[in-house]
Amino acid sequence: MDIETLPPFVGQVLGYLEIGKDMALEWALSPAAWSQFAVLVASYLLAMAFTKWARPRLNRLISPADEAEGYIPNIRRFVLAFTPLLLPIAAFAFTAAGEQAIRSIFASGEVIAFGKRIFLFIAARIFVRDILRDPFLRLLGKYILLPMAALYAIGLLDTVIGVLDGAGFSAGALSISALDILRAIVFGSVLFWLGSWSNKQSSDYIKQQDMRPSLRELSAKAVEFLIFGLAFILLMSLLGIPLTSLAVLTGAIGVGLGFGLQKIASNFISGVILLLEGQATVGDYVELDGGEQGQIVKMTARACILETFDGRWIVVPNEDFIVTRVINFSDSGSANRYEAPFSVTYETDINLVPAIVEAAVSAHPKILDAPYPPDCELRGFGESGVDFACEFWVNGLDDGDNKFTSDVLFLIWNALKDNGIEMPYPRRVIEFRGETPPALSKT
Repeated sequence: MDIETLPPFVGQVLGYLEIGKDMALEWALSPAAWSQFAVLVASYLLAMAFTKWARPRLNRLISPADEAEGYIPNIRRFVLAFTPLLLPIAAFAFTAAGEQAIRSIFASGEVIAFGKRIFLFIAARIFVRDILRDPFLRLLGKYILLPMAALYAIGLLDTVIGVLDGAGFSAGALSISALDILRAIVFGSVLFWLGSWSNKQSSDYIKQQDMRPSLRELSAKAVEFLIFGLAFILLMSLLGIPLTSLAVLTGAIGVGLGFGLQKIASNFISGVILLLEGQATVGDYVELDGGEQGQIVKMTARACILETFDGRWIVVPNEDFIVTRVINFSDSGSANRYEAPFSVTYETDINLVPAIVEAAVSAHPKILDAPYPPDCELRGFGESGVDFACEFWVNGLDDGDNKFTSDVLFLIWNALKDNGIEMPYPRRVIEFRGETPPALSKT
């Protein structure tokens, strides 16, 4: 092909390509290039052999028992999740060791440097694919970490960082670049993910301790605020934002609390008081002044969540537990008293009824003798029979899984039937004045 007959631009490009081809052939055939390729291959094969030997031993050393629970076993499981990175990290380490020898002999190491960056890219890919489980962090890894690792592998990361650092906007004395925003997203996501993980582990550890439920909840909340507070301060330091610059924001929050956030502040303080006093905590069954009833299944900074026996959730502001009357059926594990009403006919010797009923009810395995044993009381003389009620004490609530009143009524029915005592039913005496109706006179 005659380059002179081509357009000048095309000829110039072809000339550059020809020069590049000659340089590539000369470099590829040099001992320095082949030596670096050999080091990369040998490092990778050595890393595979090392991983095959070391990984099962690490698994046996670190893996906790399947049934083991607690802080230490969870940390060991967390560390064990990073074992897939053993191969690329070992290859990187072996390559770095070989790089020193190659540079001392040939004063060149571009191929090895490129291979090390490739191993780091493989490590990043394994980290995103096999280790990250949180959906948001995996999204960040896929669209931020992997592109950054790829740019670093081909040597363009510094160039892209410079472009991002130059693109931004200013607001008065504050200047924000695209790099600052990206750094805030990455650092903030990682720190608060670590904070969430640490908070879960700390909360699980606190809940295993032998202490009052309210104290457990208060301790868990205090640790949660401490962890995320430290994460926020660390994030500000990493981003280079002095905490004194937040004074204006703090003042704005104070004004907001004074005007529009009184209820939120009141509910937050009420929640702290509830946890400190322990008058209501998770697991208690309560009845509010408005008639709502349910078991406390969750206590947040703003409200308590009640779950009714029909599966509905009621969100109750913490302030309602402080300023209104609340009945706690479960406070301090105290027993609850219930009563089962029944009646007998007027033909019954009512002096025998209390002993028969009390003996029958006492046979129930969940009926308590303390603070009081079952007590059968005469309540009145009704229209159709004599009215009684049997009072009894139990641990727990007569609803949901428990059917205490129903069981007691069955016991009373069977006991009265076994002793020949009848229960009344409505009876009416009809009196006709004057002439008897023809239908009745025929009978």
